[in-house]
Amino acid sequence: MRGDLHCHTKLSDGSQGIEYVIAAAKRARLDFLAITDHDTTASFSRSKVLGERYGVQVIQGVEFSSCDETRGRKVHILCYLPEKPDRLQALCMRTTEARKKAGSQMLQMVMRKYPISASEVVRLAGGECIYKQHIMHALMNAGYTTEIYGELFHKLFDPGEKSCLVQIEYPGCRDVIDLIHSAGGLAVLAHPRVYDSFDLAQELIAEKRLDGIEVWHPRNQEGDSARLLSLTKEHGLLSTGGSDFHGMYASQPAEIGRCYTPKSYLDELFVRKDSMK
Repeated sequence: MRGDLHCHTKLSDGSQGIEYVIAAAKRARLDFLAITDHDTTASFSRSKVLGERYGVQVIQGVEFSSCDETRGRKVHILCYLPEKPDRLQALCMRTTEARKKAGSQMLQMVMRKYPISASEVVRLAGGECIYKQHIMHALMNAGYTTEIYGELFHKLFDPGEKSCLVQIEYPGCRDVIDLIHSAGGLAVLAHPRVYDSFDLAQELIAEKRLDGIEVWHPRNQEGDSARLLSLTKEHGLLSTGGSDFHGMYASQPAEIGRCYTPKSYLDELFVRKDSMK
């Protein structure tokens, strides 16, 4: 038994729909799958129905965008199995509205440089928000580039005087974790390597805020998984893993199931969840 507990769909910044992701999980012989789109619970109902159809058990999840206020870095917090998901909606809506505004502004700036169609970008987005990946996909379709992440991406979105990047102000990670707990969910620190969250992990552990850490992730460097697993075992935390699947929108592509949560660690997750009731 194994589960990929970190996947994205077109409801946020993935290139594929819910059914594609669940069908791919079935082909990969996964028993469990968590769709963890950014700052939205929109997948919850449909993913449950499709999971039952394909014989894959779906774990409800959200990946919250937040910030490490001390260091001025992004940090992502995974929420699993919230008992009261309605309590998450206000934050999801605030972040979604901020992202919609930023996406629209970025698109307008890019369109001044490259005459792509706004309706094409909206069609590619699928969900409520326009992400940089959707703009780049439209630029690919128009023949301005052959890749999502390449010279043109950095030209447009790297910080600088002529950048089209619009920054979003995210909530503090501690506030997000507190909200997840108020909703009866489990709070797991996502991919510490991606945003260099190792020091933050130690602080959150000392504050007894975390339920777990994402130990297995495609962008880990050598020794990261062993280091993180040692940390979770030392402090009695959950250990999770996932592919962080985004389809063609991934900066470093990883197929569903490439990284996963083994059976014994899945068991721990369900035991921990049951103990919260």
